[in-house]
Amino acid sequence: MDTRRWIERFAELVAADADRLTRLDAAIGDGDHGANLNRGLKAAVEALGPDLPPGKVLMTAGRALVSKTGGASGPLYGGALRRAGKALGDAADVDAAALAAALRAALDAVQELGKAVEGDKTMVDALLPAVAAYETAAGDGPATAARAALNAAETGAEATVPLQARKGRASYLGPRSVGHLDPGAASTVLLFRALADAAAEE
Repeated sequence: MDTRRWIERFAELVAADADRLTRLDAAIGDGDHGANLNRGLKAAVEALGPDLPPGKVLMTAGRALVSKTGGASGPLYGGALRRAGKALGDAADVDAAALAAALRAALDAVQELGKAVEGDKTMVDALLPAVAAYETAAGDGPATAARAALNAAETGAEATVPLQARKGRASYLGPRSVGHLDPGAASTVLLFRALADAAAEE
């Protein structure tokens, strides 16, 4: 698995979709999710040096996201990538099983920091089913597993629309948060679309 291509593709997708992410966040949050994540991912791509092993790519990108991304998305995405990179260690190659373990580590990092569970109307609603789907399909290879994860992330994100937020800025709105797609779940879909695109290129 080419983790550098994954991060680069994630940055491309977020850049193309930053305005929509910001509009989603304006409805139930601070209105800066797309702009912040776009800025952080540009910094993450720029921080990647040559010839880094896959785990170091994720750790380097994660550090850049933490330092350059405002709001909650920097610590959450940055922490997730750093934990995933640590799980990969110094391995030169990453197979589907290793990436499944790294994705599980990323999910753990997000839940430890944000204290969110499925149903809270956060990125976890897309991330948790995506990780589970990848784990289930890992035996079929990286491309198939990534596609399964993307499908699960999309379904999980859509499921946030009727939910009332219980975590984050959106929770302050109470019932008014119902009827809106969670922006963190929307950007998590892009993370897995990037993973599927990168896996399909190999």
